[in-house]
Amino acid sequence: MSRYHKSRIPRYARLVTSDASQRATTRARTADETAPSDEAGEFLTLLHAALRSVRREASERLEPAGTTPGQFRMLRFLARCDGPCRLGAVASALDVAPRSVTSKVDDAERAGLVRRTPDPHDRRATLVELTPQGRDVVEQVGAERSSSAGTLLARLDATERAELLRLLRVVAGEGADGDRGA
Repeated sequence: MSRYHKSRIPRYARLVTSDASQRATTRARTADETAPSDEAGEFLTLLHAALRSVRREASERLEPAGTTPGQFRMLRFLARCDGPCRLGAVASALDVAPRSVTSKVDDAERAGLVRRTPDPHDRRATLVELTPQGRDVVEQVGAERSSSAGTLLARLDATERAELLRLLRVVAGEGADGDRGA
């Protein structure tokens, strides 16, 4: 159609034609084709709501301990280490930029939760480890988190809890069932 001819067709008529073909295309889809996007949307909405609830509760529990969710995650990682760790290893384990770990360590060091020490094998590197106060915070908050998670999971019976955990492992790609998605 020439440019002149198209401009002579009323804009409304072009929109109606466009809308009609979109409706026809939509009707051509089967219910099976549209269901996954609805399921995906619902999954994301529910996951976001659950995580928001967990984050809100975590922040409330961490505030009295003088830490944040991100900082607590770092402290928990350090608690699982056999000894002092390099900052780069901490950043890698937490999947964050090294600069983020440096800031978290700075804050935790000021709060007396961690201490930095020079690496005896590489004087350019710095190691970080929990202090006794840091270990106390990890134990205290860990116990409160377990209680909090227990409260959320108490809404489910034992079979439902086991199934929820199994399905979350699959979705997260962890464990034997999670290997299917790789």
